[in-house]
Amino acid sequence: MSQPAAAQGYDLVLTGGRVLDERNGIDAVTDVAISGGKIAAVGASLAAAGRVVEDVGGAIVAPGLIDIHTHVYHKATSLSVDPGFIARRSALTTMVDAGSAGAGNFDGFRDYVMQHSPYRIFAFLNVSFPGIFGFDKGVSLGEARLREMLPVDRCVAKIEANRDRIVGVKVRIGGPVTGDLGLGALEAALEAANAVDLPLMTHIGTAPPSYADVVSMLRPGDILTHCFRPEPNSALGADRRIMKEVRAARERGVLFDIAHGMGAFGYETTEQALSEGFQPDLISSDVHVIAVEGPGYDLLHTMSKLLNCGLSLPDVVGMSANRPALAMRHPELGHLGVGAPADITVLRQVDSDYVFEDVVGTTRQGSTLLQPVAVYLDGRAMEVSRRPFEEPFVLSGHASHDHR
Repeated sequence: MSQPAAAQGYDLVLTGGRVLDERNGIDAVTDVAISGGKIAAVGASLAAAGRVVEDVGGAIVAPGLIDIHTHVYHKATSLSVDPGFIARRSALTTMVDAGSAGAGNFDGFRDYVMQHSPYRIFAFLNVSFPGIFGFDKGVSLGEARLREMLPVDRCVAKIEANRDRIVGVKVRIGGPVTGDLGLGALEAALEAANAVDLPLMTHIGTAPPSYADVVSMLRPGDILTHCFRPEPNSALGADRRIMKEVRAARERGVLFDIAHGMGAFGYETTEQALSEGFQPDLISSDVHVIAVEGPGYDLLHTMSKLLNCGLSLPDVVGMSANRPALAMRHPELGHLGVGAPADITVLRQVDSDYVFEDVVGTTRQGSTLLQPVAVYLDGRAMEVSRRPFEEPFVLSGHASHDHR
């Protein structure tokens, strides 16, 4: 923890919360000070030097949450949702769009959504020229079925012109999304990612191709999203254990991302993976026009679901802040070190008898939920929203109470 001199005082001090900062190895009840939109100090007894002091006792003070798999090219793509609505509801400071836009329509995403949002928005550019153009309720048209739809040179050129906003390449692989082209779409996406030296995020859907074939092609730093999808085509082999190809991918540095969505989180897969010690690297929501209505809802709900699966609170926060920042190669984000942008999410963990549901209808009784308290972006207080779909927060007929 660092406590530089504050002769002029800090702009704001958050005092008394449990600070969870994986990058800097902090898990302690302490204070966080902000000056000039940056983290100025983390340590004990900083409140006396704060011009404004917020008592967050009993709450969790974390780096600003990062949802590394969203769809927020709002009103221009049929699957996308309002980024402001999602950020307020799940206490985000940063969203990463996972391939809603391709080279053919990214400029509109940048000019009409990213630049008008107060939140940080980045993107994985879809190798498919039109992006995800045919996804909605009752509509599902694959954007990677024809090689002609995947002009690698156009993808590369668009990334080179927008490296401040584009963090990698996205491709959806499997079933009707790729059709007969299959692994050919993954080959095109890898060609683009290699050309720009950025990570690839690949969706894994139904076979063909198989989960094993897809994950075996990925490079260190690439992201397999929907990692705990249910059968068919899950991470489990015929023996119902994690496949050797999946473990080999992890050993060479492939990252595994939850990306709950409407079809990609199954309790059977998740519980088996966790029982074998195979945890996800990243937690994300895959929030879109259908998933926003449940059972995934958003990042905070997905974090709560993993918490109820037995992951520790520090791990769940790390998988939703520090690790996505590093995965998208923006190390300035995702931590509370002195000099970092003052992106902070304040949460409260409450007892709740909420019954969670996976994408195939399997339910699990929960005991706890994460709820938004406050969000600061570059030190500015942002609005947070109530979560009516998770109320009432009761356990055994009693009002909820905070975990201290």
